[in-house]
Amino acid sequence: MFAGIAYGVMAGALWGVIFLVPRVLDNFSAAELMVGRYVAYGLVSLAFLLPTLRAVLQRLERRDWLTLLWLSVAGNLVYYLLLAIAVQRVGVAATSLVIGMLPVLVTLAGGADHNAVSLRKLIWPLAAIVLGVLCNGADVLTATLPAGYAQSIGAKLVGLLAATGALLAWSAYAVGNARYLMRRTDLSSHDWSLLMGVTTGVLALLVSVGVMAPLLSANTAPRAWGWFTVAMFAIAIGPSMIGTGLWNAATRRLPLTLGGQMIIFETVFALLYGFLYEARMPRPLELAAIFLLLGGVAGSSWVHAVRHPPEHPG
Repeated sequence: MFAGIAYGVMAGALWGVIFLVPRVLDNFSAAELMVGRYVAYGLVSLAFLLPTLRAVLQRLERRDWLTLLWLSVAGNLVYYLLLAIAVQRVGVAATSLVIGMLPVLVTLAGGADHNAVSLRKLIWPLAAIVLGVLCNGADVLTATLPAGYAQSIGAKLVGLLAATGALLAWSAYAVGNARYLMRRTDLSSHDWSLLMGVTTGVLALLVSVGVMAPLLSANTAPRAWGWFTVAMFAIAIGPSMIGTGLWNAATRRLPLTLGGQMIIFETVFALLYGFLYEARMPRPLELAAIFLLLGGVAGSSWVHAVRHPPEHPG
């Protein structure tokens, strides 16, 4: 279990970067960032998968491809598109606040699994996470957003709705991916991650036709496409490929009720990177939120560690 928690923390540290990219590259649209990230992810994944491609493909069934398809759409394309929209409208902190509810949704979804800890034993850790999210939300709602973000109520509402949509998409991915990996123990986490990268890359290429076509016919101002390309391949290798591989490894070592808690580190690291980028210290409510979120995860880990293993029938 310790290894699973360590993998989950490292995945969160890498995934936190994706919140910062839309803020740094704010002159690129959310759709452009989504296409760029996953086309790069697909190319990198294909390069790593080529040596074993034939052997891996022979083990795949029709159900595997359908699962890869819907997980790629929900957990990659839709999730990052909505996340980028939210970051560019209401900022890193507000977006990570909403995404911070992921552990609660995933834990509730995993409460019926055979190896799950009773939700009654997790009530206080979950309450700490919810309270942490509320503290962060109170801070965001009372703070003035910097220039460049949405200022009107309507525009802020669009950003918050986009963040909520990203939350739902990632929750569906986290639960679906974890349960499918538990069934397909013959597929390694690494191969599954690379297959998802290739699948997402192909889908992103199809989407790019509609996203990039207007740019070819419009007279747009010059933009830093070189930095855009570097950033896209950096997050393709780091958060997308390595991060997903670490997450799959964590998923196989942890029950879903605890695996869901690990996602909170994505929020914590996103907040940390946001503070570093803005060169400021956390405000009191933000600091309280971080301690509550980490305390909730630590409490959940302790509950799982002291639980007696279930008896096996027969």
